[in-house]
Amino acid sequence: MKRIRPDRSSSLSVLLAASAAAILAACQSMGMPESHTQSVALSGAHEVPAVSTAASGTGNVTVTPEGMVSASIVATNMNATAAHIHMAAAGANGPVIVPFVKTADNTFSAPAGAKMTPEQYAAYKAGRTYVNVHSAAHPGGEIRAQLAGK
Repeated sequence: MKRIRPDRSSSLSVLLAASAAAILAACQSMGMPESHTQSVALSGAHEVPAVSTAASGTGNVTVTPEGMVSASIVATNMNATAAHIHMAAAGANGPVIVPFVKTADNTFSAPAGAKMTPEQYAAYKAGRTYVNVHSAAHPGGEIRAQLAGK
C-alpha cells in the first residue's frame, strides 16, 4: 500500500491564510485602526468661496493609520493644473499637506511614499482635510471635497 503524503505547500498556505485572518480579527477586536478609503465627489459648491462651474471630479483617497496616503482623482469639464490634499475644516481654506502628481489629462495621484505627519493625520481623522483641484481660471481651487477621516 502506497502512503500518500500531504502537499506541504498547500498546508502551509492554508495555515498562513488562517493566521492572517486571526491576526486581523484580533487587531479589530482590540480597536486597532485600519486603513480608510473614501470615495470623493468634488464640486465647485464646496470651494471657499463657492465656485460656479460645470466642472466636477471623482476619486478615492486611502489613508493608513501610519499616515500613508494613496489617491486617484479625475476631474471633468475643466483644464486641471494641480490637485492636493489641504488641511482645514469645511468652510475654511488651509495649506497643502499632500501634493498630487498629474498622471494624465485631468488625472492626479498621490506620489509613492506620500505621508501625513501625526498632526496632519489627526486633522484628517477629525474631518479637517480636503481634496481640491485647481485650474488657471480658478488658481485657488475650482472643485473640492472634504475628507471624512473615519
